[in-house]
Amino acid sequence: MEPKEKPVDLLSIDPMNDEKIQRLVEKYDAESRYRRLTGLPGKLVTLLLAGMSLFHLYTAGIGILPITIQRAVHLTFAIVAVYLLYPMTQKGSKTQTPWYDWILAAASLVAVGYIALFFNDIARRGAEPIGYELWLGALAMVLVLEAGRRVVGNVLPVMSLLFLSYCYYGAYAPGMFQIRGYSVSRIIQHMYLTPEGIFGVALGVSATFVITFIIFGAFLGKSGGARFFNELALALAGSRPGGPAKVAVVASGLLGTINGSSVANVATTGTFTIPLMKRVGYKPEYAGAVEACASTGGQLMPPIMGAGAFIMSEFLGMSYLRIAAAAALPAVLYYTAIFVNVHVRARKRGLRGLSKDELPAAGQVLKQDGHLLIPVIAVIAALLMKYTPIKAAFLGVLAVVVVSQFRAHTRMGFKAIVEALEEGARGGLGVALACALVGFVVGTSTLTSLGLTLSNNIIEISGGKLLPTLVMAMVASLVLGMGLPTTANYIVCSTIIAPALIGMNVFPLAAHLFVFYFGIMADLTPPVCLAAFTGAGIAGANPAKTGFTATKIALASYLLPYSFIYSPMILLENVVYLDLAVILVAGVAGILGLAAGLEGWMFRSLKPLERVAIILVSVGAFLPHDLPKLVALGAVVAAFLFFRKTAGEEIQPETA
Repeated sequence: MEPKEKPVDLLSIDPMNDEKIQRLVEKYDAESRYRRLTGLPGKLVTLLLAGMSLFHLYTAGIGILPITIQRAVHLTFAIVAVYLLYPMTQKGSKTQTPWYDWILAAASLVAVGYIALFFNDIARRGAEPIGYELWLGALAMVLVLEAGRRVVGNVLPVMSLLFLSYCYYGAYAPGMFQIRGYSVSRIIQHMYLTPEGIFGVALGVSATFVITFIIFGAFLGKSGGARFFNELALALAGSRPGGPAKVAVVASGLLGTINGSSVANVATTGTFTIPLMKRVGYKPEYAGAVEACASTGGQLMPPIMGAGAFIMSEFLGMSYLRIAAAAALPAVLYYTAIFVNVHVRARKRGLRGLSKDELPAAGQVLKQDGHLLIPVIAVIAALLMKYTPIKAAFLGVLAVVVVSQFRAHTRMGFKAIVEALEEGARGGLGVALACALVGFVVGTSTLTSLGLTLSNNIIEISGGKLLPTLVMAMVASLVLGMGLPTTANYIVCSTIIAPALIGMNVFPLAAHLFVFYFGIMADLTPPVCLAAFTGAGIAGANPAKTGFTATKIALASYLLPYSFIYSPMILLENVVYLDLAVILVAGVAGILGLAAGLEGWMFRSLKPLERVAIILVSVGAFLPHDLPKLVALGAVVAAFLFFRKTAGEEIQPETA
């Protein structure tokens, strides 16, 4: 008997070299534009970043420092690393750190590190400033603004400056926005010496929960976790109709559990899924859009959800586990919507999957790399056992190091551990500076009550009606999300917009998840849709067409946040199991109907009126009352049976 032919290594099919991929990611993701230092400077930065990760692992596993000191040490590490790694302009050197950045790094060490060293003395004085502390504070604020500009782009620093200006010039603001205004020294004191500004709650979440999970993800990736997820997705979905697109959905969903960046997720999985999608017949725009939708959903997928779950936990005073559980069903429905759209497109166009001879067997993948699931299971088990999230992440890191030794090809030696420590810390720099910058926004709100004023204004403009308020909140979250990182966008929206929804008796968790979801959906929404643009770059597609295609594919997902506002039971709040079953079954039916209507196919090509009718009834599945849900469910089932019975041989084997 002849031995079975070895499967083709599809993961090695890469039409773009590493340099091209890096340039593409840098184009849309400011955090990726860091210097690749060599020699002594490179070793110093490696030592700095590894030290940062070790500090956070130590405080996660042994014990956290006093809150503000922990935050100050975290930001000191981050801001020094940013000045050493990120050039002032995109044209700056990518291989050398100029002399002035070394000076800025040293100044950051002094100005920000001062809080870590002398916070106890500052607290005893009630944050009453000594003369030179105002100069240090002014220097620290300028350095944070510039470092933030380098690592997260221009929008958030500009917004921070506008909020700071309001503190000073608020006496000249119109109407209800008018305040008495504050002196420069009072603003500096509030932003620098108290835990209400730069060193506020947002930075605290970055310094504890977020950084430890980013380090965990870096260790899991370094041991081969990303490749394992991709191979498992290939094995599970690669041979199905339109298989590569389904692989993108499954792989990006799995990778999204440890990766909090839409753009990075697209770059990681898209470099092999997009060429495979094109190979079986998908148009470049569709291939790029599917990968963008699948990768963006990673931030909605528990347990990590980017950084949203941790920040939400702090803001709402709810357990992290409660928030992750609430997000689970909406995340499943999101991926169901993407998967169904892909399946309908594949069946309409007669697209086949990949040959089983090319694909790895699921059993073999699990046999070779299944041990890499143990750290993920360990983290979830630790959370269920009521360990804190940072303790769970710490245990997860230890588990990765231990289980990686089970196989030679996953084994982590000293070099791999140092690289994981370095990558983990570097992955947290953008979040740290974004949270520090958001401190100016939150600090302005606490100093001036601007957040309350804006919330009241939103309610007044909407006439006190919920639906117009939700639409305004959606638009604001999408617009802010086009220029802000997801974490920063959520913090801003939760400070300004979510209180307006809560003021209209919306369940607080639903209000926060609403603005969080739409902040993420900005990565798919034209005109600025960074995940879609990245997918288009890999696919060689038109960016605008890819963005609009992504919006079409994810259309049902734009309705989901409204569902859990009007039906918080989907967030596992006050569950009545029969009612929850109706919500979920109707939701799946609505997703199926929308996919069929938008694609114009349900066992056969649909006529224009049939498409319009099925889209309209499918929208009813997301309305708040039981009657439209049941009508939508019945209509979609009836359409399914009718079109299946009347279907002819109308499969169109044209390009998707």
